[in-house]
Amino acid sequence: MSTVEAKAEAVRADLAERDGVVVAFSGGVDSSVVAALAHDALGDDAVACTAKSETLPAAELEDANRVAEEIGIRHEIVSFSELDDPNFVVNDDDRCYHCRTMRLGKMFETAERLGIPVVCDGTNASDADGGHRPGLRAVEELDAYSPLLAHDITKDEVRELADRYGLSVADKPSMACLSSRIPTGLEVTEDKLSRVEQAETLLRQWGFSQFRVRDHDGLARIEVGRDELDAALNPDFVAAARDHLTDAGFDHVTLDLHGYETGSVSPDGDDGSERDESGSDDEPLVENVFDADYPTAE
Repeated sequence: MSTVEAKAEAVRADLAERDGVVVAFSGGVDSSVVAALAHDALGDDAVACTAKSETLPAAELEDANRVAEEIGIRHEIVSFSELDDPNFVVNDDDRCYHCRTMRLGKMFETAERLGIPVVCDGTNASDADGGHRPGLRAVEELDAYSPLLAHDITKDEVRELADRYGLSVADKPSMACLSSRIPTGLEVTEDKLSRVEQAETLLRQWGFSQFRVRDHDGLARIEVGRDELDAALNPDFVAAARDHLTDAGFDHVTLDLHGYETGSVSPDGDDGSERDESGSDDEPLVENVFDADYPTAE
């Protein structure tokens, strides 16, 4: 038995001793592996729960539904709004702490409603690197259980397990919530989150796989992976990005020539609780971008 499979078996045995678990489920690779392991261990006593809010892109909710079906786990969807909390809206260094506290709070409410004693999250061993991780503080304070962290399963091992389970998210790039696109200190609003989501939906449709659209108070700063920069400099893409992102509500549109960097608008990087972003290396990065009708803000 390989090391990673031995760790997975230890997680299954650990979870099987519990009376049931609710998995905080984003549909990203980490929470999907926890959900798959929990379903193996507990069957119908394992429930995946996704908290829907303004910071969760619609495409990610669709992914969560699809991956829950792949696993075969019961899937609950609950709703809340981070924008109800002024501590979140002010967007200081602890934004992720406030977001995770609210999101996990909905998980515990769901667990109580279902009579399930344990809430699990997808924190893995690579997340606990000692960096600025305010979201992890919320996990500790609320006493959520992180089986991947408890059994020393790293991000690379998580992806290996996802591949062994045949999960479609095994190779998805990481993605933090939409509020991470707004520089620290600038207020988070529904309008900003909406235009960022529209802009990133366009980039996904245009074939980019690793990207962010940062919202600098109306200036869109597009970041793409360095191996995709040539595609982003394609004149057709340049013209389409300017037109469509302006339609989405941005005043100006720029391309960051440094390429994609995690947490480039945060004090010490994105929070460790990352969801996954879809994208396929099999599709051309940029075809004729005028061949399709793309959504715009009207």
